[in-house]
Amino acid sequence: MEKFNILVCDDDKAIVDAIEIYLKQEGYHIIKAYNGLEALKALEEHEIHLILLDIMMPKLDGLNATVKIRETLNIPIIILSAKSEDTDKILGLNFGADDYITKPFNPLELSARVKSQMRRYTALGSIAEKSNVIKIGELELDKDAKEVRVSGEPVKLTATEYGILQLLMENAGKVFSIDQIYEKVWNELSFAPENTVSVHIRRIREKIEINPKEPRYLKVVWGIGYKIEKI
Repeated sequence: MEKFNILVCDDDKAIVDAIEIYLKQEGYHIIKAYNGLEALKALEEHEIHLILLDIMMPKLDGLNATVKIRETLNIPIIILSAKSEDTDKILGLNFGADDYITKPFNPLELSARVKSQMRRYTALGSIAEKSNVIKIGELELDKDAKEVRVSGEPVKLTATEYGILQLLMENAGKVFSIDQIYEKVWNELSFAPENTVSVHIRRIREKIEINPKEPRYLKVVWGIGYKIEKI
């Protein structure tokens, strides 16, 4: 089994140490940081496969660190938030995070969310069994290259965004509910996934649509869910 490097960044050292204990038991190698600037430095010095990132930190907070990371990397980011309010969670997703977990967290939930993101990330980097390009209008998804193009120009998606788009494009015309999208892409049972899925859908639209407010491809079917329009 390949050993993956996880960057854990939180200004509370006790939390970082606790996460290290939990995840080491799962076979992960942990790299520690205690503010956003240290996290960015760790990314320069190590090959990181996933980041657990606190929001409220000195020097550089988790949200702005996420923005900086997303300028160059699509590795999974799970936001750690001390607050249970949806605002923090939605902000994290809007800034480019893939998922969130609220502190204090259950170690089993933490492990499950990390595994879910790692499965999707490693699948994104794996070699496809055969050439397979899905083309809908000017939108292309290349399963060999794990690349999405619009009018021939590559579009940078996170592993989660790619997973959602692949699901919908492979089933063009079929409507998926929010629960179905969450369960198929996150590979776990859904629990109040509305904000998580809808924020990712909005981010995908911003990247693939000329006018996200009047989407050509990624459509909402009110009261039911989302689909990719057959063109």
